[in-house]
Amino acid sequence: MSTAPRIDIDVAAFWRDPYPMLAKLRRDAPIAFVPQLGSTLLCSRDDIFVSEKQIDVFSSHQPAGLMNKLMGHNMMRKDGDAHLSERKAIFPAVSPKTVKSHWTAQFQAHADRIIAALEPAGACDFVRDFALPFSAECLKSITGLTNMRFQDMNAWSQGMIDGIANYIGDPAVEARCHAATSGIDAAIDDMLPLLSRKPDQSLLGVMLACGMPMESVRANIKLSISGGQNEPRDAIAGTAWALLTHPDQLRLVMDGKIAWMQAFEEYARWISPIGMSPRRIAKPWKIRDVAFEREERVFLMFGSANRDEKHFERADEFDLGRDTSKSIAFGAGPHFCAGAWASRAMVADVALPAVFARLKNLRITENEPVRIGGWAFRGLLNLPVAWG
Repeated sequence: MSTAPRIDIDVAAFWRDPYPMLAKLRRDAPIAFVPQLGSTLLCSRDDIFVSEKQIDVFSSHQPAGLMNKLMGHNMMRKDGDAHLSERKAIFPAVSPKTVKSHWTAQFQAHADRIIAALEPAGACDFVRDFALPFSAECLKSITGLTNMRFQDMNAWSQGMIDGIANYIGDPAVEARCHAATSGIDAAIDDMLPLLSRKPDQSLLGVMLACGMPMESVRANIKLSISGGQNEPRDAIAGTAWALLTHPDQLRLVMDGKIAWMQAFEEYARWISPIGMSPRRIAKPWKIRDVAFEREERVFLMFGSANRDEKHFERADEFDLGRDTSKSIAFGAGPHFCAGAWASRAMVADVALPAVFARLKNLRITENEPVRIGGWAFRGLLNLPVAWG
């Protein structure tokens, strides 16, 4: 293991609210080995920003990693040419041009349909009844798995997320992950005859059209579902919550003085939906006085980097007036999120403007407390709201 100082954490408390411990680590031990997680954590924004680009040291290729074992060898767990070739293959499906010309209209149609069904009720759990189905319906379109139910898209995404973050080895969590990947394989098999004959602009369509090996197609579809469902879902619900609990800042957005995109970017900095990315040390390395050994595991803590006091004043505050250009919510290196443009369009161009325009006087109710959790992936668990 690395020579980083050993720091113990309360795993349950870290899941509920990681920020006090991350602040302590940035102050006292910005590189620390945490035995409860079996990994060395990089918590400084500067260390992460530099290290993520050093793929010869901080490798994404992790043959023994949970993602490879449970989901297959996808492009996120490849480096160099192997990563780049698959990234180029999927780019036509998620490029800024395709998102603008093809997907955004479909996103809008999904949002309009879901909001229209919700409007008469006057109240809902915003996570369960809007953010979850909207994100899932959009992802069904993008992946090409339009044969799935949105409930399965969400459940299978969560099953895989829980599985690849199952560092304590809970067998029940692993079993749910296997059930999720089996369900996705069956959905892919069901769509193969149609999309093989007539490829479209979906991820499955473009990968089949370029002749990508089937094991890579399956692995990359699972990758897109594992991140492509929870991140927009959590960002939509989370940004709505942040704005509703900061009414002065919501007014700036509603008056057109602050863009919806800025609200999304600040939320993604403040509560990083993807709070961590793992790496494998590929060769002996040293950062200042900390030495790393080959094959050990390192966590790049994006959730800590985005609250680094060296780059963000009053980092624990949600502030739409701040400069978010130093945020690395989508990553900082060659593994910068390939779905970033689609995610931004879903959240900032479609979901948030539509919700606040159509659900008048939207407000949080006191039916139950709002709950939020997670550190590797962090998001709201519920958001009771009413309107009208």
